Amino acid sequence: QVQLVESGGGLVQPGGSLSVSCAASGSTFSIIVMAWYRQVPGKERELVASITKGGRTNYADSVKGRFTISRDNAVNTWSLQMNSLEPEDTAAYYCNARTPTEIWWGQGTQVTVSS
Repeated sequence: QVQLVESGGGLVQPGGSLSVSCAASGSTFSIIVMAWYRQVPGKERELVASITKGGRTNYADSVKGRFTISRDNAVNTWSLQMNSLEPEDTAAYYCNARTPTEIWWGQGTQVTVSS
């Protein structure tokens, strides 16, 4: 099993920056892709960014150029640096870990962009 614990998030003004991090424990050796998703009430959870253990990244079009995902394999953590935040970025952000056979989720952390 893999356990994921998020940290960070909170309230920020439009145009501001915020970072969220995810720490993995358990069977972390099997993780091949690490990602961040977000969800607003009434909508489906959507992929924000992902990074493979080899460092290949993928971003949603809506966050390209503003968000950066990074990972530290040595301590099994990955982070999402969010810049130039917009009210539309307001959501619950979930970290996600994928192994060859399973998908694991964190409990979520709220990011609110508002003046």
